[in-house]
Formats: sequence, C-alpha cells, structure tokens
Amino acid sequence: MRRVLRHERKYLLPQEEYRRLRGTLESLLPKDSHTGDSGYSIRSLYFDTLWDGDYFEKLDGVELRRKLRLRLYDPTAGHAFLEMKQKEGEYQLKRSLRLSRAAAAALAGGEYAALLDCHNSFADECYALMTMRCYRPKAIIEYRREAYVVPENDTRITFDREIHATESCADLFDPGLCLYPVMDQGQVVLEVKYNGFLVEYVRELVGRCERAQTSASKYAMGRLASYGVV
Repeated sequence: MRRVLRHERKYLLPQEEYRRLRGTLESLLPKDSHTGDSGYSIRSLYFDTLWDGDYFEKLDGVELRRKLRLRLYDPTAGHAFLEMKQKEGEYQLKRSLRLSRAAAAALAGGEYAALLDCHNSFADECYALMTMRCYRPKAIIEYRREAYVVPENDTRITFDREIHATESCADLFDPGLCLYPVMDQGQVVLEVKYNGFLVEYVRELVGRCERAQTSASKYAMGRLASYGVV
C-alpha cells in the first residue's frame, strides 16, 4: 500500500493560458517518465454511496471528505489501482493498492468480498467502508494527462484535458466505452501537488493563474454533466 500526503491546488485554464504555461514548463522542468508527446490516458471508476454522499459533501465543501476509485492507465492492463483520497484540512491524503485485473473487475461488478483476499489492512478498511455505507460504482472518468516534476521537493504539475465521463457502464476494462465530454474541450485542468512548500519559481508561475483557481473535481464534473445533480 502506498501513502502520499500533499498540498493540492487546482486551476481551470483556457486554451491560450494552458499553451503559454506549458511552453514555459517544457523549458524548465522534466516530464515524468510516462508523459510522451501527447501525454498519457487515465481512466477511473468512482464509487459513491447510494445517496451520493461523497459527491454532495464535495459540493457542500465539507472539510473532511473522501473519494474512492479504481484507476488504470490502459484498459488492456493486467492490473488496476484501488485508491482512496481524503481531504484533511489543507492536505490531501492518497492511499493506493495494486489489484489484479480479476479483483478490480470483481469490485467494478459490486463483488467487494474480493478485497478480503488481498490480506491487506487498507483493503480491509475499504471493504468495511464499501459494505457498511452501501457504496456502488457510479461513474467512469477518462482524460489525458501531461505531467512535469520538480525534483527539489517532489512537486508534480499536471495538465488534464479531454475529460470525458459515463454513468451507463462500470466496466473499467472496456476498450470501447461510450463517453461524453464534461466541459468545454478548450479548457484544461491544472493541478499542482507538493510537499510542504512550493519552490519560488513554481510559485511565481502558478501565481499568474490564481484567478482561475477552482475546487472542482473531475468526479464532480462528470456527475454534474451526467444528470445535473446540484
């Protein structure tokens, strides 16, 4: 089980701002090992309670809240990652566990007992949460990501674009999912994740985007675009 505790800032950028900032970052920072010329794909299946408790807590700005998801980077992969993100004041705690394709497919189908076969405390915690609070698969969110790294303090700067969603299918491994866009295709979500502090030159770059700072999550965007829950 992997555990990461970080600050996280999000910004919704127009295309021209994205291109300007991307050009600057390309000249200053290395890309992460997965980012090619066009970035890489991320697909996540989000779980929520029967009454969409996590979604509404996000909309209401509840200070302590969570998101639970399965994530993969290639529908043909033999594994996926079970992840829980928890908002704790100014910090985001993310815990993740690698699952086999069979175990991930079982979760996507609502068979949460597959987690008990992992013999892992985090898996046991997720099983208890998902069964006691009646979690169900709710939405798949897919997008392309470009990521840059700041080695000094393990900062990650990412651009997420082409964000699409569906609530009609929970098959995370389906290569032919029918997805719909959840925002203007010219917009890009900038995320800055860092430990402790931002180095000065990154702070200056991000400072130019402060007016575009947002608290919107891609999961919330997908649910809102799907059937207008407000």
